[in-house]
Formats: sequence, C-alpha cells, structure tokens
Amino acid sequence: MPKEKPESFQQRWLSGYTLGAIGILSTFMIIIFSTVFMPMVLFRPSPSGRGNDYTVEQVADAHRGRQIYVREGCFYCHTQFTRLQDRGYGPLVQAGDYNYETPHQLGTARTGPDLTNEGGRMSSQWQKAHLVNPRALKPGSIMPSFSFLSDRDMNDLVAYIQSLGNKRTSKNFVEAPDEYRDTTDHGKALLDRKTTGKEAVDTNSSAAANAGRGIYTQNCAVCHGLEGWGNGPNAISLEKKPANFSRPFYKQYPDEFWFYRISEGVPGTRMPRFGEILSEQQRWYLVAYLKTLQKDQEVVISKIDQLNKAEQVKLPVLTDQQYEPHTGE
Repeated sequence: MPKEKPESFQQRWLSGYTLGAIGILSTFMIIIFSTVFMPMVLFRPSPSGRGNDYTVEQVADAHRGRQIYVREGCFYCHTQFTRLQDRGYGPLVQAGDYNYETPHQLGTARTGPDLTNEGGRMSSQWQKAHLVNPRALKPGSIMPSFSFLSDRDMNDLVAYIQSLGNKRTSKNFVEAPDEYRDTTDHGKALLDRKTTGKEAVDTNSSAAANAGRGIYTQNCAVCHGLEGWGNGPNAISLEKKPANFSRPFYKQYPDEFWFYRISEGVPGTRMPRFGEILSEQQRWYLVAYLKTLQKDQEVVISKIDQLNKAEQVKLPVLTDQQYEPHTGE
C-alpha cells in the first residue's frame, strides 16, 4: 500500500485558522442572538397608557411635527427617556410608554436637555422663539437656529414638542424622585423603615419635631436661622440666600420631598448632602421639625439687623504668636 503523504505545514495552518474563524463567528452570532434577537422576540411590554397623545393639539399637526423632529436630527442632541438619577425632568418612563413610538426617539446623547416631559412646561410662543433664536432665551446654548423652517413646519414642530409627556402627569406640584417614594422598591423599603421597626419616626408628632429641633439648631440654624426665616449668621455672606421656611409654599411639601432635599442638598447652594452626615432616623426627625416652621404669611427679612448674630467668645491668648479674634470691643 502506498504511504500517505504527511500533512503539510500550510494545510495544518489553514485547518487551525478555519477552526478559529468558525469559533469566533459562532461566538459573535451567539452574542447577537442573545442581545438583539431574543429581546426583540421575547420583550413585549404591555401599553402603559402613558405614551404621548399627538391628537390633543388642534392648531397644528403633532404627527407631522414628529417627522420634522426626525428630519432635522433633533434626536442627536435631545433624549426622550428620564432615568432614575435624573432630577427635575418629571416622572420616570416605563417600557410600555413607547409601544406605539415607531421608530422611537430615545436618543443617545444629552448635548441638550431631555425632552421626555417637555410638553406644557413652556408656552408655545416660548418654544417657537427658542427654535428661531435659541441664545435669546438660553444664553450659551449651542443649539442651531431653525428660523429657516416654514410657518407650517414650525407650528407642527412646536405642536409635537408640546405633546411630549402629555399623558405622563405628576400627581402633586412638588414630588421627590422615585427612589424616595413608593413607586420603586428602594422607596418602599425607605418608607417601611420610617413607619415600622426600631427607628420608626412619626413625622407628625410633637415629640419627633422636638427631637428634630436640636438637630436643626446644630446643623441648619447657622444659615437658615434659629426660626427658619433664612436669617442665620452665614446668610449675609452667601450669594444664594438660604430658604425662608416660614413661606406658606412649603406647606405642600410631602415628607418624602423634605427627606430628599435634606439627604441630597440643593444644587447650586452651600447646603451639604446631609445623607452623608446624619443618620436616616435623624433626617426624619429633621423633617418633623421643618414641617412646623411654615406660617400663613411669610416672615420677611429685609434688614441686616434682623439677622441672627453669632455670640462673640473671647479666647485666651496662649502665646505671643497666637492670633486672638477681634470681639468688637
């Protein structure tokens, strides 16, 4: 019998290359199948009833305005989905909100603000002026002018913007983010700890408010004042003045919103994130006290003499090099 020729190096190399290519291709196809095709087939959320209603606007055609929105590439800079970490953009979205949005306009970047719940936040005249000359209303904006649009296109585009989020409304004028309310598992656990367990706090009780007063005096009075009138010793030096809690406006704050503001502070102000300083129970005590400060008529602070003054304490001079603060004497 003739001897079989030994497999050449080139044949062995091609055989190994082929097997490797098949392995890589198979892996790629498995990834695509599991991340694209399976979710497309299996993920079928039920309609939430909170999508956008484009038939409400009678003056212009919101359906056509959506096409203009796509044509002009607005989705390159604006998103249409609020996320858990978003603040001030309205209610969070659900998968079922987009059942009839084909193609969807979720967007990928936030060069401009999110538009999920933009409808009704500004007047139609404001929206049109903003589209014509963005920097006249938003100095520093990099949004281009859309003044080249015809009157019909402009009106339809404004109608579409005004329809965004029109079925996704807030129940209250002031609401905390979802993770502080019973709309999420995190919020439910937070509120359960508030009402049950060893560290439960009744924020409507005078005992809790009394405990919160001491926490307020120690941590908040230096800016907000002893009575919460925004007249603490530090108030005169702050560019962004502390809140005056005597305003009747604060009566509409639910407990969850007070707790949220205490925990995360107020962006753009000197108020710290007390969630990193105070325990959860201490923050609920503080909520109980803050709820007692509102009055039927705001206490107006208009003179420097109305500021709470810090006590001057004369310190002993320890050495010739020790600086002794001036006491005004």
